[in-house]
Amino acid sequence: MNSLPYHEQQDIENIKKLRELIKSLPLFCSDFFRGIEQRTSSRTRIAYAYDLNVFFHFLQEENPVIAKLSMSEITLEHIDSLTVTDMEEYMEYLKYRLNDDNRHIINKERGIMRKISSLKSFYNYYYQNESIKNNPAALVKLPKLHEKDIIRLDIDEVASLLDEVEQGDSLTLKQKTYHKKTKVRDLALLTLLLGTGIRVSECVGLNINDIDSKNNGIRIHRKGGKEVTVYFGDEVEKALSNYLNERNTIIPEAGHEDALFLSLQKKRMSVKSIENLVKKYAQLITPLKKITPHKLRSTYGTSLYRETGDIYLVADVLGHSDVNTTKKHYAALEDERRRSARNKVILREKNTKE
Repeated sequence: MNSLPYHEQQDIENIKKLRELIKSLPLFCSDFFRGIEQRTSSRTRIAYAYDLNVFFHFLQEENPVIAKLSMSEITLEHIDSLTVTDMEEYMEYLKYRLNDDNRHIINKERGIMRKISSLKSFYNYYYQNESIKNNPAALVKLPKLHEKDIIRLDIDEVASLLDEVEQGDSLTLKQKTYHKKTKVRDLALLTLLLGTGIRVSECVGLNINDIDSKNNGIRIHRKGGKEVTVYFGDEVEKALSNYLNERNTIIPEAGHEDALFLSLQKKRMSVKSIENLVKKYAQLITPLKKITPHKLRSTYGTSLYRETGDIYLVADVLGHSDVNTTKKHYAALEDERRRSARNKVILREKNTKE
């Protein structure tokens, strides 16, 4: 399997994981996952499986009929018999619960909304296939979401972050020991994230031969497996070039020969390791902001929009399939641009005579 591209390896691992998750659900659920396979990614289906697992555990805990049944004994007839009240009780249950390990689980608005959206898709599938007569999930109102401020780095914070990566002055003595070994890699990685806005999963999946040094581009695989080329500027080119000189001297572990970014164990870096790397440096620069790789993506999108004013270009470069997604994230900037336009059109020249 190591000969397959990284994104295909991940898809196979996700499919294997999904099959195990489906085994823990009622038997009829396998029809739902087969039915949505062609229009969803494996990661999306895994999220559905987790959400449905929570729903069925709720029914086993709270529903007097289903509480007497094992998971395999739950049928579509039981699902068809549920009401809007059951759905509303489930929403209440989601706010706070104990999981199987007696850990406290708290869901806020967005967490509840995602789980109810999963349930709506689940019910819609069987209702549209005429497998059930009732669709109480369709009648449930989703919780009202309060808009959250988009967290991003300011221009001076971006410069300070890259300076810290390059110099490591604020790191602990132990961190400085590792920093000597990873400085060039870390600078290339963070410069790439900040200079292209690619997703952390896309960054993890990069191979050495995905870099087009001649045209300053990288080949990445977007969500759904679509292959695109993203272009970068001179700062990214310099940081990547320095790292490639170092990377070419490293002998990777078997199965990781093609990977661009390697860990100290000489294996392809994981999403988690890049998240920890970003967190380590960002906390030194802006401790009050919770900076993740996705926030670096938002930082790039903001800079690009401010420079170009082209929301469609931003959507295209970030890989948003719907420009409305982009508009939602950069609505405040759009409003700022509209306000700045108020004095751009002059109706009458001012009289300069005294």
